[in-house]
Amino acid sequence: MNSFRKVIKVKDVMSQKFVTMDGMQTIREAINAMRRSQVGIIIVNKKHEDDSFGILLLSDIAKEVLASDRSPERVNVYEVMTKPVLPVSAEMDIRYCARLFQNLGLSFAPVIKNEELLGIIGYREIVLHNLHDE
Repeated sequence: MNSFRKVIKVKDVMSQKFVTMDGMQTIREAINAMRRSQVGIIIVNKKHEDDSFGILLLSDIAKEVLASDRSPERVNVYEVMTKPVLPVSAEMDIRYCARLFQNLGLSFAPVIKNEELLGIIGYREIVLHNLHDE
């Protein structure tokens, strides 16, 4: 039996709903940006072309700022974010993306093509797209 499976690429399911900001901005500014945009993820911009993207999640803020009783006005994004973050190719098959997440313990990744940030991918996009198409 020849089973042909359509290849679904990361670019086909990624979300373009994310916020970018500078690592020097405060956690208060990050929280406000997340509220305005109704997102729980911020991609932290590279400082220069040889730098790497960073990522800031709501859970990072909860663990590193709120649980530690630190002031969101006095903590910068760079102090809490994860960096470097592993980007995934827009052309990657989502099955391999899911395996990469599992193998490396990731939940989200920026999606890039030719060093340009196109979107973000997480388990939500991968799983819900697969359930929708079945």
